[in-house]
Amino acid sequence: MPLYEDLKSANCVVCGGSGRSLFSLNAAMSQIAVSQIGWRNKVVLTPDDPGFPGKNMYDAATELERRYKKTLLLINSGSGFSDDPLAMAQDLARYVEDKKTSKFSMGLLTSNVNSPLAKIVQEHGHVVRLKGRGRLKPSFEYSETGIMGDIFELESLLLLCMMTEAIFRNLEADGVFQLCEEEFTKLGPIIDLSVESETYAHIVDILERRTSVFLGGKGTANEIVKMAGVRLFHIKNLLGDNVYIARGVNTPHPRAGDLEILVSFSGETKPVIIWRDVFKKLNGTVLAITGTKKSTLAEKADFHITLEEEVKPGQPRRFYMRAAYVLSPLPVKLAERLAEKGLKLPEYIISWYHSVTQ
Repeated sequence: MPLYEDLKSANCVVCGGSGRSLFSLNAAMSQIAVSQIGWRNKVVLTPDDPGFPGKNMYDAATELERRYKKTLLLINSGSGFSDDPLAMAQDLARYVEDKKTSKFSMGLLTSNVNSPLAKIVQEHGHVVRLKGRGRLKPSFEYSETGIMGDIFELESLLLLCMMTEAIFRNLEADGVFQLCEEEFTKLGPIIDLSVESETYAHIVDILERRTSVFLGGKGTANEIVKMAGVRLFHIKNLLGDNVYIARGVNTPHPRAGDLEILVSFSGETKPVIIWRDVFKKLNGTVLAITGTKKSTLAEKADFHITLEEEVKPGQPRRFYMRAAYVLSPLPVKLAERLAEKGLKLPEYIISWYHSVTQ
């Protein structure tokens, strides 16, 4: 897989995408950024970082070329039509053609290899096609197809996470697919155990009520809760409720009965525990997803899901990817519960609302 080799050899990775696709890419690449060993000083940037050296990709390319031997613009876009990543690819292509430089390459994960974005990346790098759900019409059968781009966003997250783990282990490209196959056998039981639990049923009960939802996590966990927040927002907002990310610019004080979902591998992240404490003082309900059973956050939460994983500090973790898979059925289960009560939410309404808010 040429894209894997480009990622492996790059000194700097610039992440591009929009919405859930960008959050899944950021979650996987953040494992490179936070790992303490094995990466040979690989740097991960996004255009929203305060230290990004330019107002756009063209302006930043001059400084990136000076700093790094090789920079990879890595984009995650199921449709290949999203404006932001397309502009980034166009800007970098223009820079490469103007300066005749060989210090940049591009990579794209997409379901549409004929899109304008894919055509640009093919000229300057490598495209990986992930099937996604295909050209299925809008449906009520969310349990079969997910909502909109769910399948692509989750499978790209898994592939990217396995790529980062393979780089850490210094594996060849075939090792990526071996890691994927290994994880497939584990993910199914993890998801089934969580979704069929009493905890999951209680959370769907709460979501069905007139409640706002708050999601929080630090670092990689923040990218995961944003993935969940986007899709929950599509459902809850149609009911007149809101979904917020903890400490966001528009995040209000919670009300009694609101739901907070917190993600932390250790369960000991101090800001996250403080968020829980404040939420409980205001009579909210807290769901914690942690990597350890006996953690402060798990013990203080009203409900908790444990996704245990043994991994040494500084190594890539699968916990965050698994948390994304466990959270992803929540809006699906909520939509199904509402349909049972007579309120069906056609996907074309959700898709329209998505298109005008992102």
